[in-house]
Amino acid sequence: MTYDEYNEFCGSLAATSYVVQWGGAHVWKVGGKVFAIGGWADGQPAYTFKVSDIGYEILRTQEGLRPAPYLASRGMKWIQHYAEPGLSDDELKQYLEQSHHIVSLGLTKKLQKELGLNQD
Repeated sequence: MTYDEYNEFCGSLAATSYVVQWGGAHVWKVGGKVFAIGGWADGQPAYTFKVSDIGYEILRTQEGLRPAPYLASRGMKWIQHYAEPGLSDDELKQYLEQSHHIVSLGLTKKLQKELGLNQD
């Protein structure tokens, strides 16, 4: 996945905003909270996203994936796709979408309602 494809996909998710920060990383937020980061792998494309506890245990040892630098060392469940074989583009999109959902659930109920999120 290219950064353009990554940005297009993340931008298609509900109530997102985009900023370039942290040394040129492509950072996507929902309700002001980060759910995806594109960048941070020594100049190679890398994609970082939040996962469930089970997802973290499954993904952290797969080739091309690792606990996200900085974030995981602080006890947060974030994974970085940084090399091949890693995830397919479709799998990466699924995890980015899940990250968006996980982070959106951490927003206040009021903000979720204002943004039209999780209103099932």
